[in-house]
Amino acid sequence: MHVIGTVGLPGSGKGEAATVAREDGIPVVTMGDVVRQETADRGLDPTKDHGTVAQELREENGPTAIAERSLPMIEDRLENHDTVLVDGLRSGVEVDVFEEAFGDAFTLVSIEAPFDVRAERIDDRGRDASAAEGGEDLAARDERERGFGMDDAMDRADVVVENTDSLEAFHDRIRSIIRGTDDEKRAEAEADP
Repeated sequence: MHVIGTVGLPGSGKGEAATVAREDGIPVVTMGDVVRQETADRGLDPTKDHGTVAQELREENGPTAIAERSLPMIEDRLENHDTVLVDGLRSGVEVDVFEEAFGDAFTLVSIEAPFDVRAERIDDRGRDASAAEGGEDLAARDERERGFGMDDAMDRADVVVENTDSLEAFHDRIRSIIRGTDDEKRAEAEADP
């Protein structure tokens, strides 16, 4: 069993890392999907109200609310897979939840990129409402994410990936992390039957 968590500011490449995992047959639990579902359940627009609902969930149920809602989904996928990728941790207390649940089987990967690169990526993907459309601008999103404790989570990463090169190079780096982890787990299993 191995759980790989990703952390990074908006537009850093967490979604691309999840794409690589899926391509390698590794199931992905996206913490943002928990928030998007809750946003829809509350009758709100996920493209505009995502951040507000994420904050409300943490205020209503504590700072670990989203991580705790993700645990059953992760455990479900581990029933049929050796590795699961958890996309989008936001704080040190969320890291604590996964470290407590999975111990040494949990690896945290921080995906990092400069502000201007992330801003361009967010504009290109067209998934989020811009500030002009009633959404948040990137600086406000960064501030909100950091308010959740993201800097602490990023500082605690086991692996840091600087995502400033080509998309292909980033995919190769993530793939090597995922496959390297799988090789290590196989070697451990063979050494300790």
